[in-house]
Amino acid sequence: MKLDLFDKYIYIGRRHQLKQNMGQDGLILLLGNEDSSMNYKDNTYLFRQDSSFLYYFGLDVPVLAAIIDTDSGEEVIFGNELTIDDIVWTGTLPTVSEMASMVGVDKTKPYADIARYVHKALTDGRKVHILPPYRPENKIKLAEWFNTSLNDLADHVSLKLTKAVIAQRVIKSPLEVAEMEKAVNISVDMMQAVIKHTRPGIKEYELVAKAHEVAIANDARLGYPAIITTHGQTLHTHYYGNTLQEGRMVLSDIGAENAMHYGGDLTRTFPVGKTFTQEQKELYEVVLNSMDHAIGMLKPGTRYKDIHLAACQKLVEGLKQVGLMKGDAAEAVAAGAHTMFFQCGLGHMLGMDTHDMEDLGEQYVGYTDKLKKETSIFGLKSLRLGRELQAGFVLTIEPGIYIIPELIDRLQAEKMYTEFINYDMLNTYRDFGGIRIEDNFLITDDGYQLLGKYLPKSLKEIEALKN
Repeated sequence: MKLDLFDKYIYIGRRHQLKQNMGQDGLILLLGNEDSSMNYKDNTYLFRQDSSFLYYFGLDVPVLAAIIDTDSGEEVIFGNELTIDDIVWTGTLPTVSEMASMVGVDKTKPYADIARYVHKALTDGRKVHILPPYRPENKIKLAEWFNTSLNDLADHVSLKLTKAVIAQRVIKSPLEVAEMEKAVNISVDMMQAVIKHTRPGIKEYELVAKAHEVAIANDARLGYPAIITTHGQTLHTHYYGNTLQEGRMVLSDIGAENAMHYGGDLTRTFPVGKTFTQEQKELYEVVLNSMDHAIGMLKPGTRYKDIHLAACQKLVEGLKQVGLMKGDAAEAVAAGAHTMFFQCGLGHMLGMDTHDMEDLGEQYVGYTDKLKKETSIFGLKSLRLGRELQAGFVLTIEPGIYIIPELIDRLQAEKMYTEFINYDMLNTYRDFGGIRIEDNFLITDDGYQLLGKYLPKSLKEIEALKN
């Protein structure tokens, strides 16, 4: 088995920086993931290593963990050597010590020794810093090692470590950007294959198969379950059983994760047949204009929340021209009337996770102590990123229009936003679906850079792919 790794000095440098940022303050404990069973013990889900463990230790192998002693500088990787039964069924791997040397770690111990390290540190009154656990098996282990209940485990999560890891991972190095370019390029190929294969009479799952085919052929996999649907108004549907019909659109949100576990995240909306209808063209242009406006605002020092709100206002201006909205666009956004059509956020951080570092907490990844995340305002509570942009951030821009009949019924019954929404006309769009367009961007010193090769997005370009 071949391990895909950066040069070991990359991992040594990352751990050195983490120790500097943390100061002499006890132990850092980073857990890798393990195989997780689907329906019986030996039939497991596709393995995915923890991203922070990958960032600092690089080893994409189950049942590993590591400790960094910020006081002594000691670094230890914990893991178990393969038994003969393991080798018979899964083949050989380098030894734990051989893998450790590949990432610049000299000391290894059996996995069971972690408990002794943690217990000794706690007994000696030292801190043991952990990140928020999200895997049930890791929660159980941590609760045992900390001698606490699962309900109280959150009290032991280190905010200091969480913020230190975010501060490092949020700025993408040139090596990371290069990996993300590879992933986005595969994602572009996936999307073009899906668009070209789309035609009336086939099922959505046939398009999902095309996405997987291209990913696997490029030594990659999907970074998240595909969203490929004729019901684009449902933001995160994973049902693929609908039959494609002439006159409808397909919304495809897919992204490849490459061998180094960096990902892309792209969305296009396109007709089932060869051309968009006139109504579809009008609303597509509204979304595209909003996207282009938001892209033009990307630069260091600009708050992403302000870009989101500006994109929302651009959507309202376009919807007014179509006749679905009315009144002052800025006032409509301030009142929240745009959320009839755009219920989510404009984008999010991107990296080794599609929603980068979401396991560490959106309030710390996408926001700061000065800018708190809204948790109750419809629309803004779904905005994963609000903070000022910095050079080295990688993020998505993905505005949309989603016509949700149930939302129309609820807000119209409550007489909400009647000064901004033309309900009579909106009700004629109840079966419209949804439109989203999404690309990935690196924030540079003086602006932005589109990641990956260009993926057609204008009406003419999309229709050209269908002909």
